[in-house]
Amino acid sequence: MNCSRSEAIQLASHVIAASGDSKGSNDTQLLICVPSIHLADISRLMVHSSILLGAQDAFWQEKGAYTGEISVKMLTDYQVSHLLVGHSERRQMFADDDPKVALKFEAALKNGLTPILCIGETLEQREKGATAAVLQAQCESVVEQVGIKAFATACVAYEPIWAIGTGQTATPEQAQQTHQALRAWFAEQDQAIAANLQILYGGSMNAGNADELLAQPDIDGGLIGGASLKADDFLKIYSAAG
Repeated sequence: MNCSRSEAIQLASHVIAASGDSKGSNDTQLLICVPSIHLADISRLMVHSSILLGAQDAFWQEKGAYTGEISVKMLTDYQVSHLLVGHSERRQMFADDDPKVALKFEAALKNGLTPILCIGETLEQREKGATAAVLQAQCESVVEQVGIKAFATACVAYEPIWAIGTGQTATPEQAQQTHQALRAWFAEQDQAIAANLQILYGGSMNAGNADELLAQPDIDGGLIGGASLKADDFLKIYSAAG
């Protein structure tokens, strides 16, 4: 929940203009997930850009008496290609539990959007050694709703909740270990899905640590938080992904 209209346009314009000059490889995807109120403006800016546009949340029902909500179907009018589902803040602050997240994931698929399933553990859960169990349960809820094959057109973002907005970051080795375990779990369900699944790291990745994190074999990209509000820092991370 950042940026006024003018600030959002300025930030997106900077990223769009500069992204072509970055060192990111041709197969590195750049995605901006903006507050829904700015989608129309940013969508117009991106008409001739290769940057993808995402939404931060949506409701799973197509329409109805759900005052204040935005349906996934509504997003398709604005060239939105991706949808965050189950972001840690949605789970913690707005009661997006596993069943609701699964419904949002399904709604995204039905409307041709790529869902980015956000999963993660708290510090307490990590200290109890429950990281793997927590992450697997969050994934299993979605698999039960839509089946494992649905992940052929989806992404997963690992967000260690204890490392979001705290200045703490998992070491590259810790992050890799968790990503590797996640991919192994998906491989138990379907080898091909696991091999091609994009697993992003969302634990305070920034311009200073992106190189080391993205060099890990099972970290396929980043879900960037605070660093995305500074265009130059965001573009440095994009370059590191190349």
